[in-house]
Amino acid sequence: MANKVEEIRGSIESSLKDESKPWTQFFKLAEEKTNVPRLYIFLGGVAVVILYLAFGYGAQILCNVIGVAYPAYISMKAIETRTKEDDTKWLTYWVTFGVLSVFEHFSFFLVQIIPFYWLLKCLFHIWCMVPMENNGSTIMYHKVIQPYFKKYEKVADSFISDTTDKLKQTAGEMISKVKST
Repeated sequence: MANKVEEIRGSIESSLKDESKPWTQFFKLAEEKTNVPRLYIFLGGVAVVILYLAFGYGAQILCNVIGVAYPAYISMKAIETRTKEDDTKWLTYWVTFGVLSVFEHFSFFLVQIIPFYWLLKCLFHIWCMVPMENNGSTIMYHKVIQPYFKKYEKVADSFISDTTDKLKQTAGEMISKVKST
């Protein structure tokens, strides 16, 4: 257990000092100004975010910023690469994020009855974006979302096709009416 903690600590410290990361300059400046090691500044920030998500007003917006900002940034970087693997990884994240968002919208009462909901949701988002092969979004996609997708794919395709045809027909009729007046 102690080895795992040291491994995680080393990984965080190297990430905070990696000049290719966008946050490195912030932590370098904070460390210089305060004489507090950047690891402690990072952990203090994490503690503040956790407390705010658990007890703060407007925790929903902070949770959604965490669930969108970094993944959006990394997704844009993935689009710019030539490899398909990073695209698939982040598309899987966005599918998981979207399904959770739709589910959450229709079950808004969960927010009121689950203690520390926004903290738990934020931890779920972080689990889904953790940079490892079998992160939360991969597991959720293959174990939960994909089986339902496969089960209802033909029905959804038919519904989308029928709806598109009706929209095209309605748009054509409206254009004809506008042209005739």
